[in-house]
Amino acid sequence: MAATRRITAGVTVAAACAVALAGCGEQPREERPVPPKKAAPAPAPKNAVRLIGDGSTAFTGSQPRLARPERLRPGQKPPQFVVFSWDGAGEDSQKLFSHFRKVAKANKATMTYFLSGVYMLPEEERNLYHAPQHSSGRSDIGFNDRTGIANTVAQLRGAWLEGNEIGTHFNGHFCGKDGGVGQWSVDEWKSEIRQAKSFVKAWKSHTGLKGEAPLPFDYEKELIGGRTPCLEGQKNFIEAGRDMGFRYDTSGVNDQVWPKKKQGLWDLSMQLVPVPGRSFETLTMDYNFMVNQSGTATQGDPDKHAYWGDQMRDGLLQGFERAYRGNRAPLVIGNHFESWNGGAYMRAVEQTIERVCTRSEVRCVSFRQLADWLDAQDPKLLARLSGLGVGKAPKEGWASFLSARPAPAPKGVPGAPAVKPAER
Repeated sequence: MAATRRITAGVTVAAACAVALAGCGEQPREERPVPPKKAAPAPAPKNAVRLIGDGSTAFTGSQPRLARPERLRPGQKPPQFVVFSWDGAGEDSQKLFSHFRKVAKANKATMTYFLSGVYMLPEEERNLYHAPQHSSGRSDIGFNDRTGIANTVAQLRGAWLEGNEIGTHFNGHFCGKDGGVGQWSVDEWKSEIRQAKSFVKAWKSHTGLKGEAPLPFDYEKELIGGRTPCLEGQKNFIEAGRDMGFRYDTSGVNDQVWPKKKQGLWDLSMQLVPVPGRSFETLTMDYNFMVNQSGTATQGDPDKHAYWGDQMRDGLLQGFERAYRGNRAPLVIGNHFESWNGGAYMRAVEQTIERVCTRSEVRCVSFRQLADWLDAQDPKLLARLSGLGVGKAPKEGWASFLSARPAPAPKGVPGAPAVKPAER
């Protein structure tokens, strides 16, 4: 339309000149009006949205609420990190995703949400998923519908803007010997990862929900870690994930000690904590507490629901106190958005968040934030920390134990000091 207006204006001026030739001649130089200066174009807003692909995702700038990690000062006691994470995160009729976002905000916590890729794929498009060692369209956790996808997108969008991390729980959740993830090759894992990304990056095309707002992040850059289904297949997944830019894995079982790297990725495995009233420890996950209480029955004896929830809460709190007063190893907790045994475990997790995340020197963070902090530390300091046993604080005290001056951070690592200009 602008071009049309310019052409019309030109014709009008030519006609006017034909009527009054004298009036369209060149004016004397001293009478020639000074053309107004063109205004400089306004700078692009810092929060400008740049759509990616079909508009399912977008680059919107740096993620809010991510503090720059800092190196420990000589003799400084480490903070107590706690990571709350959710497998197969999605918003359904229980609305647990939206609920725990509120819980996190109220308690100054950020978390990691491990999204199952098939939760972004509608049932009628199921054949787009080609699971390794399975026929097309197979998934042991099903698929989603457009309403469920729209609701999940809304929660993912809000969660990321609040500083939370969006990781992956991959896709079809295949466990066991019949084509389970534990039998997948490195190349099959790479296929699974690529598909998990593709379903997130093209949910608008797959659902037809073109009018919805995009996810406010580039998933290629956002995705740096995950947890494998049933904690199986870790070895080959780590190799595949490392080649595809992952920075951590949380698919293993460990004691409450400081993490180390495994095949180039931070091993941020879940940990064993006490089971109050029992003589053993179990994994920091709702499913594992459930199996030790009601077996595989997801809705056991209603008369025991309150006790079972208290047992998990108290086990997590005992594990927390053991680290907080001991070696300060990060506590890693994993859960599902499920109302097993009457919601006993959701209550246990919520009460744990409320009791620990507002404590002094405690940071309830995502895996991304924990990995950033670990990368910012002196490797020699981390090696010293990893030598502390479960619940064991340094005998000589933190100030003496960590008094040696750490080596400078490598250039470009989070937390490295700014390079000063050379003196002239």
